[in-house]
Amino acid sequence: MRETMKRCFAEKFGSEGDIRTYFAPGRVNLVGEHTDYNGGHVFPCALTIGTYMMARKREDRQLRFYSMNFEQVGMLESSLDEFVPGGEKSWIAYPKGVMWTFEQKGYPVTNGFDILLCGNIPNGSGLSSSASVETVTGVMLRDMFGYDALSNIDLALYGQYSENNYNGVNCGIMDQFAIAMGKKDHAIFLDTADLSYMYAPVKLENAKIVLASSNKKRGLGDSKYNERRSECESALAELQKVKDIKNLGELTSADFEEIKGVISSPIWARRAKHAVYENERTVRAVECLKKNNIAAFGQLMNESHISLRDDYEVTGKELDTLVEEAWKCEGVIGSRMTGAGFGGCTVSIVETEHVDAFVEKVGEAYEKKIGYAADFYIVDIGDGPVRF
Repeated sequence: MRETMKRCFAEKFGSEGDIRTYFAPGRVNLVGEHTDYNGGHVFPCALTIGTYMMARKREDRQLRFYSMNFEQVGMLESSLDEFVPGGEKSWIAYPKGVMWTFEQKGYPVTNGFDILLCGNIPNGSGLSSSASVETVTGVMLRDMFGYDALSNIDLALYGQYSENNYNGVNCGIMDQFAIAMGKKDHAIFLDTADLSYMYAPVKLENAKIVLASSNKKRGLGDSKYNERRSECESALAELQKVKDIKNLGELTSADFEEIKGVISSPIWARRAKHAVYENERTVRAVECLKKNNIAAFGQLMNESHISLRDDYEVTGKELDTLVEEAWKCEGVIGSRMTGAGFGGCTVSIVETEHVDAFVEKVGEAYEKKIGYAADFYIVDIGDGPVRF
């Protein structure tokens, strides 16, 4: 990958100067979906696939970007004097948003850059390619300007800030945190209310993590993601009239059942129910892994998908088809949608000896029902971002 990028960088920008290379992974969330902006727990892990960036500092304030994934777009040019929060229409909104955030937070970006990007995260798959780009940009800026006081958690928070305030997507912290803090063969049990976390080993001795990309493209900003967040906020506001809570993640399922009657909208009540019950599922899932009870963990994955389908309504026929066909296959321990929904990916834990049959059967059924093919990826849990 590095040699291919080196040739491309030289062709587009020239080979002279201090050219540095960085990597940030993608992520998959094993369980705990749409809980991160509700103050609940999540359980994501970094992947070995992700975003590679090659960059060189310039003497002026010009920005030049080229993506090997969007060759048809060609080189895109901008400037450190051309930040337009909410007004960027191309993929460079993500790296520019992080540069803008650095400035906002008191870490000046004084020089422009020539930047080459290449990612092997399927675009629009729900494996967080946007947060991967944000994180790799943050790592690059920290390194190039010597801002060593910034921790990886800071970079995660900056990535979230840029997505919320520059790109207009009200995402939680999970994606950026999982990518910035990834650890090989471990998932991260993160309390999004206070950012306390612990690493939990994921030991799959005779099983694999298989991702299935629905190939239904969607962008968070133009999905109903922000709408779901607003519905949860509305439910929370009504619950706060009868209980002193800051977010839905503070409620147990028993608490919720006791006071849910104050929520005036049945839709808001279903959204809140998912957030509360999903948070409990996530806590239980980590306990299952501690006891190496993979079967129970898989059952919680299944329950998560059902809740996302029925109470949160973010799955759709593509993701439902992938999951329902997965449940029919021998050797499937658990399967659910992952990410924001409305397209994107499913994550399944499949016994190693049945992986090939799983891919064939689910792929065949999906194409027959949906009309186009899904893509499958057998992935490993990897480390966080690096300069290499």
